[in-house]
Amino acid sequence: MSQDESCSRVGSRCCYSCHWERRHESKRKCACCGFWFVVLVLLLSAIWLYICMVTFNDQDEVNWQGFTALKWWVNWFMVVIIVSAVITTYCVLLLLFALFQVALGEPLDLHWLHKIFLFLGVILITAGVTGISLRWEKEWPTVPLSLQATGPFLQFGAVVAMTLLSPFIFSGFNMDKSKCSQFLMAVVFVVVSVAIFLCPLFIQSPCLIEKRQLPEKPKLIGHRGAPMLAPENTMMSFKKSIECNVTAFETDVQLSKDRVPFLLHDNNSDILLRTTNVKSRNFQNKNFSLSTNWTWEELQSLNAGEWFLETDPFRSVYKLSEEERELSRNQSIPSLHQLLDLAKEHDVSVLFDLYNPDTENDTEVIVDTIMRSGIDPRLVLWLPYVRREYVKETAPGFIQVYSDREKLEENNGTFLNVKYSKLKMEEIRDLRSSNITVNMWVVNERWLFSLLWCAGASSVTTNACHLLKDMEQPDWVMAPRKYLIIWIAVDITSIVIMIGVYIIQRKTDCFCSMTGTEMQRDQIQAWNEKELYPFLATG
Repeated sequence: MSQDESCSRVGSRCCYSCHWERRHESKRKCACCGFWFVVLVLLLSAIWLYICMVTFNDQDEVNWQGFTALKWWVNWFMVVIIVSAVITTYCVLLLLFALFQVALGEPLDLHWLHKIFLFLGVILITAGVTGISLRWEKEWPTVPLSLQATGPFLQFGAVVAMTLLSPFIFSGFNMDKSKCSQFLMAVVFVVVSVAIFLCPLFIQSPCLIEKRQLPEKPKLIGHRGAPMLAPENTMMSFKKSIECNVTAFETDVQLSKDRVPFLLHDNNSDILLRTTNVKSRNFQNKNFSLSTNWTWEELQSLNAGEWFLETDPFRSVYKLSEEERELSRNQSIPSLHQLLDLAKEHDVSVLFDLYNPDTENDTEVIVDTIMRSGIDPRLVLWLPYVRREYVKETAPGFIQVYSDREKLEENNGTFLNVKYSKLKMEEIRDLRSSNITVNMWVVNERWLFSLLWCAGASSVTTNACHLLKDMEQPDWVMAPRKYLIIWIAVDITSIVIMIGVYIIQRKTDCFCSMTGTEMQRDQIQAWNEKELYPFLATG
């Protein structure tokens, strides 16, 4: 095989253009458009993958919505991430092949099959963004919030990328004979560079503090126990959370037909279907929509653990020993009284939501159950808003928890329980300075826990207590002065490198034009145009 038709050349041409032989005629505008289409889809897919990764914290909500709609439990969020990663990887490989084509002097004839796949990728990304906007709109605040954790590092990466691309951009600038095109290229390059260099002026993060100013580590509240280690809302799950040193159990309470408070999250038409074996039991003419259609004896007869081993909702079953798996398999629905006894034994608080159609009358039953359990009233974190005044009068020792800042201030409350994206980092600090306990839910990822730690959150409700308990400090803390020095040093280094590259390329072009013959100059011109035509302005 000749040098002109080496394996690398043929392989690259085959992967990018999907043909073995070199095509001598290539439409420059079409080839250039194909190249930039690859770049555009790569940027879109990378941004979409980033959105998926930072919203991974709330994957359980997506899976729950999928189950609600399809009555089929699958880790839908992981499916989305895998598809997104495949699209991004495909675009990265295409871009690498394109750059390899340029290095080999091959024309960039993007095959129509690649164009179709890229277009399908754009459609999938558009569908994902639309789905979030329509069904999961409350997740959008997570994206700008995540930039407070990743912003400094994304900026450093952007500076490096711009520096590496600058030789191609400068070559295209020097090769272009149109003054108008050169001016346009220069303006765009300068504007983008300045934006990247100066964006740290707008980056704010609670972790840009002196290490000695770092607040106390947030306490952990077990969300339905420890649902990554055991079936949610079972006694095994709550006992596992005790091993994580949680300060409170978070759970969901409903009432049975015979007025026994029990622990179960799913309600309405989906009650019992996801977390029990009710489908395999012979309950004829039974209405599944309400907890009050079931007696406590019937509820106790259901298995509440097998689903966990079968569906593996958090991909964590492999971590369990055989003994733990057997224990999980034999779990049943617990009563509120059982949980209160466990909390009383280990001096752990209890925070719960109340799910029932007759919430007003149920409040009396719940309060009576709690009072008869003998638990210290100060360990009860009362969240339900219905008949709060009755609860205050009947059980003044309960700590009143509010899910709205306005209600908290109206009632002179001291405990706020909100989703992690509902408060700005500055608001958390203001509330803590006013001696308000701030609990954020549901926090599972290290980056998010680190951010809330730096902001001063009192506690977090989490599914991943076994992971967060081992963190001795946030993932990163940096003094503002240190960050300023690094930022300026990185920017100056990049500017110096780019100026040096531009000067070297300029002198090389001048040297070739002064010493080379006309034929040599024509050959150099032709080679450069062949190498760099995707980066040159067309027109």
